[in-house]
Amino acid sequence: MNIVKTVILAGIATWSVGCTSTNSQVTSKKKETILKEAYAEQFYVGTALNLAQIWERNPVANKVIEQHFNSVVAENCMKSENIQPREGEFYFKDADQFVAYGEKHNMHMVGHTLIWHSQAPRWFFSDKAGKDVSRDVLIERMRNHIHTVVSRYKGRIDGWDVVNEAILDNGEYRKSKFYEIIGEDFIPLAFQFAHEADPEAELYYNDYSTAIPAKRAGIVRLAKKLQEAGIKIDGLGMQEHHGLTHASLEETEQTINDFADLGVKVMVTEMDISVLPHARKHVGAELTDTAAYSRSLDPYKENLPEDKMQELGKRYVDFFKLYVKHQDKISRVTVWGVGDADSWKNDWPIEGRTDYPLLFDRDYEPKLFFQDLIDLTK
Repeated sequence: MNIVKTVILAGIATWSVGCTSTNSQVTSKKKETILKEAYAEQFYVGTALNLAQIWERNPVANKVIEQHFNSVVAENCMKSENIQPREGEFYFKDADQFVAYGEKHNMHMVGHTLIWHSQAPRWFFSDKAGKDVSRDVLIERMRNHIHTVVSRYKGRIDGWDVVNEAILDNGEYRKSKFYEIIGEDFIPLAFQFAHEADPEAELYYNDYSTAIPAKRAGIVRLAKKLQEAGIKIDGLGMQEHHGLTHASLEETEQTINDFADLGVKVMVTEMDISVLPHARKHVGAELTDTAAYSRSLDPYKENLPEDKMQELGKRYVDFFKLYVKHQDKISRVTVWGVGDADSWKNDWPIEGRTDYPLLFDRDYEPKLFFQDLIDLTK
């Protein structure tokens, strides 16, 4: 598969604060350019696909995907609870369709994710009596799962998120079931098994809140351990789930540099920018960290005010300026969803809210700042 580098970049070149929303929309549509073509010299521009998009049930969304993106990742259908819900019973129908869709449109494809403490089936860690399995049994289950999944798509998937979110914000290992039963060896073992199954596929570690210094340092230590042990690791993923006030650009840039200093590819893997307030201080993406719904925390139920749209656009512009600055280090920028209605941020960390975190609105129209992202490459 030919590798065309691409990005979603942002620079406020034509977008003026004083313009009306109508004029902005007219200007945006008139000057609209294709993202993947605009960033053909920078890095891949990617998006996550849900089942409706994989199966081409949403023609409007699929038109946007095929027009603007050249890299895709499966949002959920390759996670272990979906692909092996019961031991030895693999369900590949959706994953097969994801790969077929990517091949049909000549897209760079990322498999997500092989080993993750969340969205893993309970049987993975338990025996018939409900007790934790032994270390040897869990290792064998990991080996079988990874070999079966990765070998099925050998030579077709370009890269795999091998291990997801194994480091805490303080830089320590997450005490997941994988860690409790196997120890920190579960990470190099996962990379070893993936490499055995497809020696040519790129292998990645992926995590959120990588701009937190302690967490960043923990990920760097992990990657160095793999490298020193001779374990293949090709890239580190920065999920980039942001808000209007976090993470800082300075710490994000430090993460890019620290990861690149390891000699691996740096990737933005799951980007979105929430415009909604938090119930408490929060900068992560831990699925269990939820809060109760309240109307005060869902202020934009009907629409996003123009000033907030401008604030959102400036955040995208600032981050993508940074990615362009470091285009020699960054291989891919992937947003976590196509249109706002697709985003997981509507239900997390508070279920039932209306968020606006992506590049396209609920009708899959480009947002007012879309052209500014493209103009950064000019």
